[in-house]
Amino acid sequence: MNTVVLNNFPCEIDFDVLLNKLHIKKESSYSAELEMMATEAQLLARPKIVYKDATIEVKGDNFVVIDGIKLTSRVLRGNMEEALKAFPFVVTCGTELEAWSKQYEDYFANFCADTIKEMVLRSAIQTFEAHLDKEFELAHAANMNPGSLADWPITEQIHIFNLLGNVEELIGVQLTDSYLMLPIKSVSGIRFPKEGTFENCQLCPRENCPSRKAPYCP
Repeated sequence: MNTVVLNNFPCEIDFDVLLNKLHIKKESSYSAELEMMATEAQLLARPKIVYKDATIEVKGDNFVVIDGIKLTSRVLRGNMEEALKAFPFVVTCGTELEAWSKQYEDYFANFCADTIKEMVLRSAIQTFEAHLDKEFELAHAANMNPGSLADWPITEQIHIFNLLGNVEELIGVQLTDSYLMLPIKSVSGIRFPKEGTFENCQLCPRENCPSRKAPYCP
């Protein structure tokens, strides 16, 4: 299946960045508690990645067929106009960090734990992109994620999982009946060669999104 699992790579939680994200000053009374949480998370975090080297077999008006599985999206099809290869993937903060976070029940600590998990996930995504681009010599590449755009709904997430095989067995990520992933701080998608740039954010009108990478372009 050409499926690759990455589960042993560095994961560093930058405490200064964490403080900045939470708008907490170092001299704050919350700083010591947050530093303890970050230290615990650093020791326990085991983010994981699974991806596949796949072939784009058919391109229709509003769909592509990758390794025998049909993905329906006009935007995805348009962005893959020149691509012959595609790399479906799932990246997660890891079940270990998810289990750790469940001990925090009050709102503040729970929000801090959620932010830490998000930071670990984003770091793992960067690791995945750098690894893939180097491994396959992708000079230019883009990602698309089911559920990020109305044109490619979250129900399409099942196809990413079908392309990859038993994702839960490989990296511990479950897909629920409502097409959500557990751990929640996980992301699925497809990375593919593409000249120029594309971000899902360009077609998403949601204002004030903390994860926005590009301005909305109607």
